[in-house]
Amino acid sequence: MTIQELKQLRESEHKVEFKEAKKDFNFAGGKHNDPAERRKCVLGYVVALANEGGGLLVFGMKDKHPHEVVGTAFAAGKMGALEDEIYKHLAIRVKIIELFEDDKRVVVFQIPSRPVGQILKFEGTALMRIGDSLRFMSDDEMRRILEENAPDFSAQICNELTFEDLDPEAIATLKERYAVKQENPAFKTLPDLQVLSDLELLENGKFNYAALLLLGTRKALRKYLPNAAVTIEYRLNHSMIPYTARQEFQEPLFTAIDKIWAYINQPASNPLLHIHDKFNIYDIKSFNEEVIREAVINACVHRSYSFSDDVFIKQYPDEIVITNAGGFPPGVSKENILIINSRPRSKRLTEVLQKTGFIERLGQGVDKMFYHCLMESKPMPNYSNTDDYQVDLRLKAKIIDNAFYIFLRDIQNNRQEKLNVFDLLTLDKVRQGFLADLPEASVEKLQREGLIKSQSPADKKYVLGDLYYEIAQQPAYVKEYRVSDLKIVANCFEKANEVFMKDFVNAFENQLSRMQVKYLIAKLEGEQLLVKTKAQKYTKYTLNGNIINVKNSVYAQFIEELSK
Repeated sequence: MTIQELKQLRESEHKVEFKEAKKDFNFAGGKHNDPAERRKCVLGYVVALANEGGGLLVFGMKDKHPHEVVGTAFAAGKMGALEDEIYKHLAIRVKIIELFEDDKRVVVFQIPSRPVGQILKFEGTALMRIGDSLRFMSDDEMRRILEENAPDFSAQICNELTFEDLDPEAIATLKERYAVKQENPAFKTLPDLQVLSDLELLENGKFNYAALLLLGTRKALRKYLPNAAVTIEYRLNHSMIPYTARQEFQEPLFTAIDKIWAYINQPASNPLLHIHDKFNIYDIKSFNEEVIREAVINACVHRSYSFSDDVFIKQYPDEIVITNAGGFPPGVSKENILIINSRPRSKRLTEVLQKTGFIERLGQGVDKMFYHCLMESKPMPNYSNTDDYQVDLRLKAKIIDNAFYIFLRDIQNNRQEKLNVFDLLTLDKVRQGFLADLPEASVEKLQREGLIKSQSPADKKYVLGDLYYEIAQQPAYVKEYRVSDLKIVANCFEKANEVFMKDFVNAFENQLSRMQVKYLIAKLEGEQLLVKTKAQKYTKYTLNGNIINVKNSVYAQFIEELSK
């Protein structure tokens, strides 16, 4: 960790708290009587950051980005004693390091995550951060943490469940799938009860809830676990309140998955989309089978059965929404869902599905969903509406970029070792014009293979490789400008005649930094494409009146003028 790296961090995004603390800072509440003020101390921030999964507390730097170094005299020469004191109060080990910029000292507390299933407290209060303040942890947040140590629901015994409550077709499917996955054909000939015992679905003569969920008949499920159902509703558009069609599936998971997919995959509700490439026509289903199967299995496996809600699927011509109760499993968030191996709520259920080939390693189902969406040039699986009570997954049907689909298809078909999901994500970010947070390993690999490029080694404004632009029949650059950047600027003027700098910055979102956007706009002004005028406190931009042609798009005008 260096001071230059710290300057790039943002408090809300990177789990870091900056404090000037030039002379000193309260360690444990100080002389304050107000509880809200007492919490703003070293122990309070350590507790809050640990409860959030760990982070950094930095003294000697301003909290305003890019965090100017002001220096701190806090605990000078007492780093070891300070670490011991924190451990004495909280029983977690915080590493404290000193950094220097010229003669200005910076102190960095490297705070680990709280122990699994445990909540840290300061003076009896569980804390989280909000802005510059420390707030109480909500009941729902505490419940989710305590759930991390909850017993495996699927391994618990369902006392009244008998062998007669199990579906013979589901048992046959289990044996068939296990025999194929384990490359052991003889497994199919074993007695059913031995198979169920070997897979720990039957223990000491009693069946557990994993057996019920995987193999139980509809009657048994309705009797012993009535919320173990998947309900699908189809509507012709998003504004409709009554459904067009509805189906409930309450049967063993081993047979339900095929039936759920068959229902979603009806030709009228899952039509083919077509991409034309010279003499070829590619047919792509609106909703991909692998993606839907993985999404439904994840919803059934990772849901909380302590809630009474079914797994619910809403299908529209352009979107499928899948919700399941209980929020993400412990340790999983919207930000880490592609990289985390979590502790599933129903571990026994998950283990049997792995052994029978319905799922691979934990988390790989999400990898598959992202991979297939990328390969079909569709929007990424969207979990943005997920909260503590339910996981909300949205899958779009629309193909975003036909050329990108053909580009990826050609690349993968010509490779022995296929690009992985993280390589594909990098390519998609480059396609969109993003520059930040591109993984170095993928960038180096893709650049080496000519799948992305930049105008010079020092220029990191990447574009896709030449093959993409041949397929799209458009250039990557006009002069030194990325075409993707020109399109975004032009689109601002398609929406409004006058555009402020904040509008340009918002249009580029996280693709370019504010400074990069200002530099780009200044260059386009220098090309006499834009005209700058002062409007009270703010600068506004308009199109150069000499190049406006109402018959052409703004983007086409930019290309025409820059190409002269």
